[in-house]
Parts: sequence; structure tokens; C-alpha cells
Amino acid sequence: MYPVIKGASYILVNTPDMVIHNGTTQTLERETHPDSEYLKKVPQHLRKFEDVVAYAPNQTYIGNLDPEELRKIEMPWYKKNLDKASRWGRYGEIMPEDEFYGLMKLSDAFELVRIEKGFNDNIKEKFNKHPILKNYTEKLGEGVEIAEIEKLVNEVGAEGLYSDGKLVGCVKRAHEFDKNLSAHIMCENLAVKASGVLALMHLMDKSDINLEDVDYIIECSEEACGDMNQRGGGNFAKSIGEVVGLKNASGCDIRGFCAAPTHSLINASALVSSGIFKNVVVVGGGATAKLGMNGKDHVKKDMPIMEDVLGGFAVLVSENDGVNPIIRTDAIGKHSICAGASPQAVMEALVAEPLEAAGLKFTDVDKYAPEMQNPECTEPAGAGDVPTQNYKMISALAVKKGQIKRTDMNDFIKSHGYPGFAPTQGHVPSGVPVIGYGREKILNGDMQRFMLIGKGSLFLGRMTNLFDGVSFIVEKNPGIKDEGSVSKEEVKLMVADAMKEFASYLLNK
Repeated sequence: MYPVIKGASYILVNTPDMVIHNGTTQTLERETHPDSEYLKKVPQHLRKFEDVVAYAPNQTYIGNLDPEELRKIEMPWYKKNLDKASRWGRYGEIMPEDEFYGLMKLSDAFELVRIEKGFNDNIKEKFNKHPILKNYTEKLGEGVEIAEIEKLVNEVGAEGLYSDGKLVGCVKRAHEFDKNLSAHIMCENLAVKASGVLALMHLMDKSDINLEDVDYIIECSEEACGDMNQRGGGNFAKSIGEVVGLKNASGCDIRGFCAAPTHSLINASALVSSGIFKNVVVVGGGATAKLGMNGKDHVKKDMPIMEDVLGGFAVLVSENDGVNPIIRTDAIGKHSICAGASPQAVMEALVAEPLEAAGLKFTDVDKYAPEMQNPECTEPAGAGDVPTQNYKMISALAVKKGQIKRTDMNDFIKSHGYPGFAPTQGHVPSGVPVIGYGREKILNGDMQRFMLIGKGSLFLGRMTNLFDGVSFIVEKNPGIKDEGSVSKEEVKLMVADAMKEFASYLLNK
């Protein structure tokens, strides 16, 4: 019994002030070159919330613009805002920074977040109008005087929260000496948790499942919470579930750099297939460290700083219902330790081998979902169009296997790939943004199957030079076939035969 994907949600949070104060490119620049010309230019290169909402890739991410329609829009996309764009999408939403500060406060279990009274009151008003958060308004409590916040930031090392360049709140440190519980890291962790909470809220709101029916949660972001004795101990998963109200769920965090979502979905599939749990949620919050990551290159090219959003997602994996698309647990791709790090070796392990295991050709997969980074974020920094690079490698391998002609490579890339539309949040672009559209198209009969490809850079941790990757296939549900069942008429005949045999036995005795 294959597990199924029963739902998916996607959220973005526009955080222009957090770009300046929390993105590592900017914080390192402030530490090393406090008078940097780049830092002076950053505020002039930050987009307004309305522009972030009207940005075509963002509309694609939350479900309002099909990736095929995005392909038809000529780049640069940031110069072509969509008319009548909405912050609300069928998969989630794009949240403004002020509301997100309220969500961070809502997600704070240790009273570390302080928000100025007037600003807090404004957030309450916005929460009251929010379709999901309106039920949480009272939990925001009351704000504090700005003098208290200024004292915490200036004298106690609290991390400031800003809006339009003005101090409106802060996150306190959680320990006087533990660096792993510093104000900066607590702010980072609360941002992960709050964005994960928002994604999970949307998933539960849009899925046909009760809160109490979720058994397990796996969180797969790129951050790690813990104290000095267990700096990566966790647990984001249970803390997110606690806020959303999944009272019957347990959970844990899984880390694997950019490949973590795919690792997590495979683990979720195994838990469901084995019968251990019926409903498992995989959720990933956003990374403040990645905000403005390529900002210097964007500013040099007189572009807006494109990495001005936190990303989040949630996926529900459940037992087979005979309807939703199945995860082929019998055709898992993995980049093993001995596989080699060349592009060909990676694609051989992650694409060719699972296809062979499933008895499929390259052309049998309608869409491949590798690293789906928005090229407008990566190309200015010299990293190129990452999704297209992946599709080129897949098509080249298909040529090598003799399944397509070399002259058909460009057609293969277009028909079996999507343009990149996900924010460069590390784990967020790695395959999962396609799940929502893929599931929907399979249910509508417009697609037979897609493949999710997660890749990771293990060498970033300085523990190994190895590359990482896993993959799996999602396809149309063939329906549940109970080959051991019999009809009522067959049961009647079997009973009659048994009675005749028993009568004959008695006569013989």
C-alpha cells in the first residue's frame, strides 16, 4: 500500500527590515565594513510589499500563476508586475513583515518577544481580518513601552525588530552566557518556527483532515535549535505542532541541507507505509540567514534585492485512499557515498536508477522537480539558471541512454521541466514547490507522474567533501485493489459447499 500526498501548502513572508538586520550577507558586512557603500544602498533597493505580491514567481509559488504561464512572461520578471495580484493563493499566502512579527510573538513560548504597544495594537487589527489568525488575536497580549525595548536592545543585547527602519520590537536572549541561546539565534529560530506555523496552518485549513488526526510531524528547515549541550537537539516539529493545535502528534527534526525536504518525505512515506502512523506532516520554515544572500550582486546590477522573502511549506503524507497521488516507495533514488560527485554520476543515481527500478523511461515522467531556484536571484551572482542546468543534465543522460535524440534535448527540457520560481531559501526550492501543482494536475487528469529530486551540499558543514541527494516518483493512484476479497454470492456458495461437505462427513460417520 503506497502512501499518498493528500495536501500541500506554500507561504512567503516579505521581510525587508530583516534583510538588513538578519541576513548574513548584511550582518557580516556590518561587522567587517560598517561604513560600506553597499549597506548605504540597501534601503533604496528594497521592494514595497505591493511589488513583492505582484512579482510573478511569488504568485506562482503560492498557487495563483501556473508555472507554464510564468514561462510565457518575458524576463526580467521584476519589471513586469502582475495586475490584480493577490496576497492570498490557493496554496497559501504572502504575509507582510508587521503581521509576521505578531506571528513570532504568537510562537514565543518563553516571553522573549517584545513589541511596542501601538504597533502591537495594529497587528491585532490585522489579525482580526486574517482568515486563519483571527482566532489567535487575544494570544498576542499587550505590547510594551518603546523605552523598555530600547533598553533591552542597547543595554542587554536584544535583537531589534524594525519596520520601515524604525525599532518596533525585539527578541531577548534566552540565556546570559550560552551563545546558542543568544538573541540573534533566538530571533532566527523564532522566524523558522513562525513561518513553519503559518505553512502548517494553511495546510490544515486546506486539507480534508482533522487536527487531532495528524500522528507525526517532521520539520526539515536548515536551522537547528538547542543549547550549548546539544546545539542541534531540536525540536521545531513539536513546537510548531503545539501552536497549530496538533495535540495528538509527536515529531522530530530532520536535517540534510537542501535535500532535507526529500529525505523527510521519504521518511514520512516509510512511516505511513509501515502502518506506524496514518498521517504525517512534513513542514519547513524559512531561513533569515538567506535573506539578501546575493544582495551585493543585485545592487551592483541596479536591481531590487530579490531575496526579500522567507519561504515555508507543508506537505501531508497519508495512508492510501485510492484517490490522491501515490509515492512510489519501491523506486527511491539515492546518491550513495561511493557514487561520485560528477553531474552525470549524480543524475545517474537520482534519476536513471529509480526510473529503471520502476520500469519507466525518462519520457514517462511528465515533470522533473529538481532545485527550483528563481534564476533572477541566482544569475546576477554568477550561479546561472539552476533549474535549467539540472534539466540539461537530465536530458543529456536520456540521450546517453538512447531514449531521446540529441536534437530533441531542448524540447525535452521545455516539456519535462518548469522555470524556477522558488526563493533561494536553501531547502525550500529543492523539489517541493512543484508538489502542489503536480498533485493537482494528477487529480485533474492532466499529468501521470512527476519526480522530486532533492540535492544537498554536505561539504558546507566542513565534515566531508561529499555531495548528497535523494529522489522519488509521485504518480496517479491506480485505486486500491483488494485481490483477497470475495463477493456475497461467492460467500454463499462457499458456505453451501461447506455445509454439504459437513453433512457428507456426518453420514459417513
